[in-house]
Amino acid sequence: MTMATKKKASAPPAAPAPPPRFGGLDGLRAIAVATVILFHFVPGALPGGYIGVDIFFVISGFLITSLLLREHAATGRIGLRSFWNRRARRLLPALALVVLVATAGALAIGGDVLVGIGRQVLGAATFSYNWLGIAANASYFDQATPELLRNLWSLAVEEQFYLVWPFVTLALLVFLKRRRWMLAVVLVIAGASIAAMLLLSFAGADPTRLYYGTDTHAFGLAIGAAVAIVGTRAVRVLPELGTLALAGVLALSWLLPEDSEWVFRGGLVLVAVLTALAIAGATAPGSRLGRALDVRPLRWVGERSYGLYLWHWPLLVLVTAAWPALPGLAIAGIALAATVTAAAVSYRWLEQPVRRLGFRAVAAAWARSWRGGRVRVATAAVSGLAIAALVAAAGVAVVTAPASGRVEDRIQAGLESIQSQPPMVLEQASDAPAPLPGGDQIIAIGDSVMLAAADEVIAQFPGIHMDAAVSRRMTAAPAILQSLKDAGQMRPIVLLGLGTNGPVAESTLDEIMAVVGPDVSIVLVNAQAPRGWIPGVNEVLARYAQRYRNVELANWYDAIQPRIDVLATDLIHAGGPIGGGIYAGAIRDAMQRLAELPPLLNSNDYGLTPRPA
Repeated sequence: MTMATKKKASAPPAAPAPPPRFGGLDGLRAIAVATVILFHFVPGALPGGYIGVDIFFVISGFLITSLLLREHAATGRIGLRSFWNRRARRLLPALALVVLVATAGALAIGGDVLVGIGRQVLGAATFSYNWLGIAANASYFDQATPELLRNLWSLAVEEQFYLVWPFVTLALLVFLKRRRWMLAVVLVIAGASIAAMLLLSFAGADPTRLYYGTDTHAFGLAIGAAVAIVGTRAVRVLPELGTLALAGVLALSWLLPEDSEWVFRGGLVLVAVLTALAIAGATAPGSRLGRALDVRPLRWVGERSYGLYLWHWPLLVLVTAAWPALPGLAIAGIALAATVTAAAVSYRWLEQPVRRLGFRAVAAAWARSWRGGRVRVATAAVSGLAIAALVAAAGVAVVTAPASGRVEDRIQAGLESIQSQPPMVLEQASDAPAPLPGGDQIIAIGDSVMLAAADEVIAQFPGIHMDAAVSRRMTAAPAILQSLKDAGQMRPIVLLGLGTNGPVAESTLDEIMAVVGPDVSIVLVNAQAPRGWIPGVNEVLARYAQRYRNVELANWYDAIQPRIDVLATDLIHAGGPIGGGIYAGAIRDAMQRLAELPPLLNSNDYGLTPRPA
């Protein structure tokens, strides 16, 4: 055996060739993750930024299907084991690190951030976060008490797709062969998912069920797969069309707020279709759009987009829980810096080594470092101890997590108080009204903040009709009030506590005024929360109350500032009877001001028209 032959025989096996790269996809990933992060970090700045998740879905469907089709075309087969091994190398290292660090951080901070952590970790470990969240009635749209690992719902949907889609693709290739028939089947799958979302939406299903469900939200993955099946080489106008489609996606990130009824009635489908066109345009041969999306900053962000997405939400929740009194922009700045740092470190020192070499090779390299110099031994020891500490902390967090949090208990007590109220009966107002309106004259529509203070509000206004729900926003009020009006159950005073979960538009208040009519007075409760949109909400509510004689402001924000210590740790909800009493007191003061308004005078009383002889 020659020396050259010996060297060849002893050489380590070559790493698998990297998958072919599609131009422009990293730039699209960068746009997707940037919209999601902006949506979460600066609420109100990009009302539809959540659609970045749907951009990811379409990209994943396109990329995975393209790789499977290329492998089959090159080898005549699809290696399922190697496919799943590649997916595991790509996804699991960063996911495991995020779950361990976030859970350990939650243990260090304590309190409500630990609630439900066992279910969340189980969902991350079994790729079922979305379905476990649905079963637990968790709300994706709850801005006040967010779950630590909430963003893993979308990863669960993708992981379920990765488990099933290779079998579907292989079956299509074996039994149909022709691309046109494959495309027809994939479009039927997409259509079934769209139909499921539409039908459940019109049936009044919970928005989180529509958003989390793999059945209702898989159409983006299927539409991406359809683009891969069609290919992009035959259509020359694709780059120009793709540019227009990308502009449309960016427009929808502003024009499609999360509480719009069109989100689940065609909005997300439109996002998926436009994203598919943008992908086709960017990956077409010689595409200028693809070159524009491949500029270095976008590629850098896109290559790390998976880590950025994983880290951004848990870090935002932890920073908010650790320093709730900080201004919203300060919290966002700290969380953003931590997110970029963690994603870059994870990408360089964990994700890339495992992706190139595999789990066994990385573990073997770590084991060999114990036989190296002092620096290598120290590095191995520190990393080993850090991993052991994180695993232990995560275990303690799961075992010791409270079944419910302080805020959750207050909200549940409020719900029970509301449910125990007698059926609503409309009573006629007395000709000589009491100095303070009675509860039988008031309809209250609120969110979780009102729920947390429900006992105190009901005690202050016995007979009040209260309808409050977690995560509710002001945009829900017109429909609720319209239904009460249609049922003949409108009362002389409407109390609205709906400013906590997002911006409030004057047009929404105008719609409320139109529904209740000029004979009904409105009390608007402003908001206290360490969220970026709160100053704007309070300004809109105060300005509106100043403009209309029959609108009064319940100044909960100013009332609670001297006693911020009686709030829960989230600095949003009343933490006990004292905070609830202050909330009820702010409402009482507003009701007193309404009661003291003199009656309106007609034109004769002003002396503007001659009195009859």
